[in-house]
Amino acid sequence: MYAGSSASGFSDKDRGEHRISNFLLWQIAYAEFYFTDVLWPDFDEHVFEGALNAFSLRERRYGGAAPGGA
Repeated sequence: MYAGSSASGFSDKDRGEHRISNFLLWQIAYAEFYFTDVLWPDFDEHVFEGALNAFSLRERRYGGAAPGGA
């Protein structure tokens, strides 16, 4: 992900960290984050499928107001 590339659609962060540490702030403006307790060597096809399922259930608004004006 560099300037001029498309925005990130999916990000995974392991090791129990729930922060981005100023990492590519502009590129991840509307990215969805998935935090998992599964460490990378154990992040297999089934865990990835679960992450994609969780991601697919999210309602992406790209900074817009919530439906119904909430």
